[in-house]
Amino acid sequence: MKNAPQGSGRHAARLPEWSLLLPVGLMALQVVAAGFFVADGFEDWLVASSNGLKLELAMECVIAVALLTGVILSSRNIVRLTRDLRRKEQALARARGAFAEHIDLRFREWGLTKGEGEVALFALKGCDVAEIARLRGAAAGTIRSQLSQVYAKAGVNSQAMLVSVFIDDLLDKPETSGSNPSGS
Repeated sequence: MKNAPQGSGRHAARLPEWSLLLPVGLMALQVVAAGFFVADGFEDWLVASSNGLKLELAMECVIAVALLTGVILSSRNIVRLTRDLRRKEQALARARGAFAEHIDLRFREWGLTKGEGEVALFALKGCDVAEIARLRGAAAGTIRSQLSQVYAKAGVNSQAMLVSVFIDDLLDKPETSGSNPSGS
């Protein structure tokens, strides 16, 4: 394939690792603030133990505990979300690989030439004849001819039908047990 189509979605945009610096930095700031409030609360409590407990001191302690609890819960949530994101990225990568293998298998079953396979792949990605011709550096007539050959070999009549072959392959087909699905 000479060029991949613009915006083909081959690789989803991934956030670089340094993009986690802001949330981690904010969390570190929260930890420092919570530590300060907790230390200040204990110091005030020790001083106030001789003078008696006041509402201001109790509120400071409640705020410190709430801030510390928020930091702990937020960090646990970030770790869980990061783990889920990595697991989903891995699953998506496996699905991409399986789909690419499936496309390759279908193309081999249909007996597509290398050029027809490239044209068919562009058609599956939604490119029109002019765009495929531009990307392959070929004449539009050549692309139309190759698409006609692809459609004939695949047993379809249009680009939409070609795409639907692969969508149908992805959908679960209900098992037929000889019964009429309409219930009669």
